[in-house]
Amino acid sequence: MQDINVKQLVLAITSIAEEKNLPEETVMDVVQQAIAAAWRRDNGDREQNVRAQLNTVKGMAKVFVMYEVVEEVENPATELTVEDAQRLKQGAVIGDTVEEAYEATSFGRVAAQTAKQVVLQKLREAEREVVMEEFADKIGTVLVGTVQRVEPRVVRVEMGKTVGVLPQSEQIPGEYYSIGSRIKVFLKDVERDSRGPQLILTRSNEAFVEYLFSQEVPEMETGAVEIKAIAREAGKRTKLAVSSTVPGVDPVGTFVGGHGTRVNAVMNEIGEQEKIDIITFDADIKNFIVNALSPAEISSVEVDVTEKRAKIYVSEDQQSIAIGRGGQNVRLASKLTGYELDIVPQSEAPAMKAKTEKKPRKNIEDDLFSAIEESNT
Repeated sequence: MQDINVKQLVLAITSIAEEKNLPEETVMDVVQQAIAAAWRRDNGDREQNVRAQLNTVKGMAKVFVMYEVVEEVENPATELTVEDAQRLKQGAVIGDTVEEAYEATSFGRVAAQTAKQVVLQKLREAEREVVMEEFADKIGTVLVGTVQRVEPRVVRVEMGKTVGVLPQSEQIPGEYYSIGSRIKVFLKDVERDSRGPQLILTRSNEAFVEYLFSQEVPEMETGAVEIKAIAREAGKRTKLAVSSTVPGVDPVGTFVGGHGTRVNAVMNEIGEQEKIDIITFDADIKNFIVNALSPAEISSVEVDVTEKRAKIYVSEDQQSIAIGRGGQNVRLASKLTGYELDIVPQSEAPAMKAKTEKKPRKNIEDDLFSAIEESNT
């Protein structure tokens, strides 16, 4: 048998609370649950509803077995008749809950092992809840972490007292992660699973780029300039549509910065292999589409607002620029504007067709008669 030393338990509770960064009340509750589980193992029935209470002043532990008062007992582990219940609590009636108190002084070896397992399990659960609370309000922000482990399909990043996961799908393609290096990551979500809360991190989404620009462009905080839309293919290209709320302020120039300092700072973080196009947002969808397809020069645009489609007419030498390598330029422009964009050769534009349509050819005799008539006048 192992005696319960309440004073020693209280000291252990204080040190565990400090070490695990948990409230003392939480650790106390865990220990009381463990004492209840151990007592049930030694003295009671696994179906019993048992709670424990540490009296730190008197240095003792009490255990309470709870029963529901019923007319006819079906489960003796959890139910008592009115007659038996009134021995514990005067005036008990059907539907009441009564408690039978015991003093817990010592446990057998198996019960003590049970208590230890309960403490470990409950402390892990409490730590997970602390992690959930700590990071729940940080979803949607950029944090700094240290690369802990690099696996084939995931990079594990140490984030203070917990570890976040950067899945392959959320990494910047071609980026190398070295163990021990510090990286910026966007906290996408906090997911619960059987192993505890998982911090889902990303470096490949649009919001990551937006946050990086917000750190470099103080005018975003004042509201002088804003990002209206972002389209990104991580590791390759990003398009930003920006606008200004202050007359005379050039939004593109503001985001680029003097000598490109601001946009270069963002590129240094995401990798210089990823190009960033910063274009002016326009409320007129035709103008916005033309801007979004930069650096291509557009001849004309036909917009179907209902279907959210547009035909973009370009000269032959601009067609490949408008489409981009592997269709990237038109794909990002489409995502940026929210319109499905079709790049069409200028020769197929209605106006061009009308100009190039051949007039009915006169026969050679008509030309000859016209010439004779002109010479006789």
